[in-house]
Amino acid sequence: MLTSTVCAAVSAAGLAVAALTAYRKRFLAATRIAAFALIPIGLAMTGIIDWITGLVLKPTVWAGFGLLALSAVLFVIGRAVERRRGGIGGRKERRAAAAARGDAVAPGASAPSLGSGRTASGPAAVAKGGAAAPKDDFSDIEAILKKHGI
Repeated sequence: MLTSTVCAAVSAAGLAVAALTAYRKRFLAATRIAAFALIPIGLAMTGIIDWITGLVLKPTVWAGFGLLALSAVLFVIGRAVERRRGGIGGRKERRAAAAARGDAVAPGASAPSLGSGRTASGPAAVAKGGAAAPKDDFSDIEAILKKHGI
């Protein structure tokens, strides 16, 4: 009963402010104020206010919210630790996964095959008697990496 009275008073005050705003020829603002002023009495008439006050004043409801908050905090902590450790599982599982990854690729598969596909043709090959030994193809890349400190 008290909540309905308070909601009616708040709505009446809001409608009075809306009327004063409309008197000052600010009709758009008055319409918005009136819309907000009608919300409390509408909630009281539908019974939502009584449901909310019953919800707020029960200790078991607050204990439930506390448990939900604790659950959320534990979830966030678990995710943070998982990211920091690098995934789910312990040290043994990570070593087994690394060993399995190492066997998946053939040992010579990552070796570059630059020398076998090239032929010595051109002015540099002719100047050295036909047997051109290319200097280091990656010298310019190494210079860039050294420049950047890598």
